[in-house]
Amino acid sequence: MLSNTATPKYYGRFRDAVLRGEIPVNKEIEAEMNRIDGLIASPDYYYSPDKVEGWIRFCESELVLSDGSNFHMLDSFKLWGEELFGWYYFVEEQVWNPNGLRGGRGCYETRSVKKRLTTKQYLIVGRGAAKTIYATCIQAYYLIIESKTTTQVMVAPTMPQTEETIGPLITAITKARGPLLSFMTQGSINNTTGSKRNRPMLYPTKKGIQNFLTNSILQTRPMSVDRLQGRRDTVSTVDELFSGDIREDPVEALEQGATKNLIGGDYVIVVTSSEGTVRNGAGDTAKIELSKILRGEKYDPHTSIWWYKLDDVKEVNNPYLWLKANPNIGKTVSYETYQQEVDRAESDPSQRNDILAKRFGIPCEGFTYFFTYEETLPFSAQNYNGMPCSLGCDLSQGGDFCSFTFLFPLNSDAFGIKTLNFISQYTMDKLPVAMYNKYEEFVKEGSLIIMNGTVLDMQEIYDLVDNHIIAHDYDVRCLGYDPYNAAEFISRWSRENSEYGVEKVIQGAKTESVPLTELKKLSEQRKLIFDEKLFSYTMGNCIIIQDTNGNKKLMKKTYEAKIDAVAAMMDAFVAFKLNKDSFY
Repeated sequence: MLSNTATPKYYGRFRDAVLRGEIPVNKEIEAEMNRIDGLIASPDYYYSPDKVEGWIRFCESELVLSDGSNFHMLDSFKLWGEELFGWYYFVEEQVWNPNGLRGGRGCYETRSVKKRLTTKQYLIVGRGAAKTIYATCIQAYYLIIESKTTTQVMVAPTMPQTEETIGPLITAITKARGPLLSFMTQGSINNTTGSKRNRPMLYPTKKGIQNFLTNSILQTRPMSVDRLQGRRDTVSTVDELFSGDIREDPVEALEQGATKNLIGGDYVIVVTSSEGTVRNGAGDTAKIELSKILRGEKYDPHTSIWWYKLDDVKEVNNPYLWLKANPNIGKTVSYETYQQEVDRAESDPSQRNDILAKRFGIPCEGFTYFFTYEETLPFSAQNYNGMPCSLGCDLSQGGDFCSFTFLFPLNSDAFGIKTLNFISQYTMDKLPVAMYNKYEEFVKEGSLIIMNGTVLDMQEIYDLVDNHIIAHDYDVRCLGYDPYNAAEFISRWSRENSEYGVEKVIQGAKTESVPLTELKKLSEQRKLIFDEKLFSYTMGNCIIIQDTNGNKKLMKKTYEAKIDAVAAMMDAFVAFKLNKDSFY
């Protein structure tokens, strides 16, 4: 029965275990618990266990795991599913009554309609939590049990990843361990000319998994808005939304399509993912909105959020707190596996970011294929005013990033680094929310200047750079530059400062390999001394392409992942090596 005072069964058990100290939780899970307590206290929302218990009975009697063994539902699955299926509310809607009194032709009547409350659910949890199996349980229930005709979709970054989600359901259909699937899979799919009663009612086809009793279908699609736009899916599951380099959010497209023909609002979108190492993309923009919901800044009772992570990187050393990042540790993944990952992160710093993100839910800045996480950490504030330096220039096309990096030779083969960068207001306004917020941090620290207009004016930039050099009394003794789009700037520099010490650095493995190798050795010894967040950010984005001869060159992984300040540092370093006599 519906109740607006009852405590949900599985949530009540979970809350009691948390209060007893048996299950540690982070701030995000605590915030979600407060939201559920608010639903319990509110007279507007009702709890009913019927659909929850029916879903659990179906999954435990019919489904199997990926290896074909019998499925037993985890307590975490019951907790998540209860919030998805257990809450309801009533709204007044205009409903067509064909037997109405208006001329005997029927009429619309205002009725109180019951709706399921939760339509979207986000599960951000560490690797090994069996979140893909949970998505399979949701899809299988609607495909097989729902009497209405449903169109369903499984979405992942690549098609092979979607097969990981749909695989356990195909295995369950093949094994048919329960009475329902045993009944629905009787017959032969090769019976194409005989009676349809002798064909199975549920089996995989080229289109997807089809239920011929209701004409429902479950399909797989890659994570592309173009491939998802316009669909009318009742149930959608999105896998690994936050863990990869995703530049568009498919959830909005799925939700728009789901609301087209579902007046009752009975659609489900489940997003399952681990944390990733790619920052400031569509994933981080979505997480900003989720954080606002959890903090109460945005009221959205239709979204369920279970965000598992450690509260601090120091907690990695405490195995008891690992449950904060993965509630199923010890059940679907062993403590030994996590301990091995911790040991690997300590012995191989280049893997540290990925392990912290994927296993413990701690977001880390950028990839570390070239510079490790420790090498990208900024130093305390430095002052290089009045010191001799080499200037590196990496100029842009149009309104894109335009970088100038100052390299100051210090004692013990170390180098101080300062950077000044420019971007147009037009380019800034086009950035995603998370990236926009990141750039505003750079503006506040003074390492990034936003220029008015659409296209950067090189003459105006020259004046600003010149004023910056004068203001800090930098003694620029040489200049290295990438020739692309640099003619105007370099021509004026040569006129006003002479051509002496001006060095052209053409991008490519032939010229980049040696200076990159030397800069890497300096970085490993922490002899590149910088204090600006923008430079730390660009170091974290650096990825190296290495050919068969071992030659290296910088590669920008995506258009948004800026490395311009590091490229300018390399230009300055090349110019310094060619003009050492000017410094000593």
